[in-house]
Amino acid sequence: MKEFSTKFQKSILFLIKIVMYGLSLITFFGLFSIDNPEIVDVSRTAAVTLSTYVIMLILLSNIYGGYEVGLKRRREVVISLFLTVLITDLATYFFLTIMKTNEANNATFTIENVGVLIAVIVIQFILFILFTIIGDNFYFWINEAEKCLIITTGEEGAKKVALAMSLFKSKYKINEIVDIDEANLEEKMLNADTIVMYEVAVDKRTDIIDFCYRNLKNIYYNPRISDILEQTTKTTIIDDIPFFSWQFHVLTFEQRIIKRLMDVVISLLVLIVTSPIFLVSAILIKKYDGGKVFFKQKRATVNGKVFEIYKFRTMKENVENKSTFVGDDRITPVGKALRKYRIDELPQLVNILKGDMSLVGPRPEMLENVDEYTKNLPEFVYRLRMKAGLTGYAQIIGKYNTSSKDKLMLDLLYIENYSILKDIQLLFRTVLVIFKAEDSTAAFEIKEDKKEA
Repeated sequence: MKEFSTKFQKSILFLIKIVMYGLSLITFFGLFSIDNPEIVDVSRTAAVTLSTYVIMLILLSNIYGGYEVGLKRRREVVISLFLTVLITDLATYFFLTIMKTNEANNATFTIENVGVLIAVIVIQFILFILFTIIGDNFYFWINEAEKCLIITTGEEGAKKVALAMSLFKSKYKINEIVDIDEANLEEKMLNADTIVMYEVAVDKRTDIIDFCYRNLKNIYYNPRISDILEQTTKTTIIDDIPFFSWQFHVLTFEQRIIKRLMDVVISLLVLIVTSPIFLVSAILIKKYDGGKVFFKQKRATVNGKVFEIYKFRTMKENVENKSTFVGDDRITPVGKALRKYRIDELPQLVNILKGDMSLVGPRPEMLENVDEYTKNLPEFVYRLRMKAGLTGYAQIIGKYNTSSKDKLMLDLLYIENYSILKDIQLLFRTVLVIFKAEDSTAAFEIKEDKKEA
């Protein structure tokens, strides 16, 4: 049985996914058809509603990652699935309500069947938990944890990689951590399934990759700038000589116009929708200690241009200016809640409207950090080739204590692979930040205030 399942692993997981999404669809249409029988009849309403559901489901599955059991933690898979279908449900419900606005049903746009919508969402959430457990257990029944050998150049890097991989104990089993200059390195690589390299020099990394390729070993390595540029190269043949070519590029005029229009329209809409949150946050901050609601701080954006960023104040006034840590008593109780759900970032929508920032782009760093990081990592200035953003790879994937080099790599991945569709994808994925288990108050980035006075 296991041999058969191993052979058809991808097909079985695909079938499980189809059954899960099928039950999700049946739940939506089954419950809504009680009061709306037209959505299960041969009708225009049924065609539009079904098309909306399927198209949204496919698009959002690609954005949020879909059914990635075995590759992500269960919690992350469930959240991705839930967001995918939640937005799909809401969009389909909206279109169904529009379709029912006619002489035969509702003369005006009417919100109804809210209880049914809530019941659908709850049932689907339970389905996702169940099918994630089923898929995850099946994946790790077939696939044993990869025996990993971590190769690095220092103790700090070794600890960092080991900690990251320890979060995926079912997928990775760390056999050993060795230095790149280990005498019997090849022998140890032969005893592993997967070779993980972190901060290994390119020339030595190339030798290890060649060895792994010959001996059928899986390879992981953190990227350098040349690796990111190689992603965007194209094959060019000059006479009979093959080349990988990369051309320096900036945003086209059309891309700049579309990006700016998106910034203005979306930030205005979000400001309107979140205005009650603005009001409540301001009242709570003011009520706590009577201090200022907002604070300003100089940050760097495209081409090193300096601007003042706006945020809700989350720390006590007139406190020592240094990085925060878990349990930091400088952060107010209100500030902890604002940080946890990233509400303190909302005033930056005003920066976006002013043109200081974009919705998506490299995180705007404090001037002190830019100077400090650039001393140790001159390439850090490359991230200033694009306007700073409220969200992006570094904000979604990274953490407050992500290293400056890893931040740079995440930002360059965005800059060098830029597209309007990528911006839209990252905007949708930003919702995932709210569900991060990480305590946002455990920040490295925040020397937040200049005393926030």
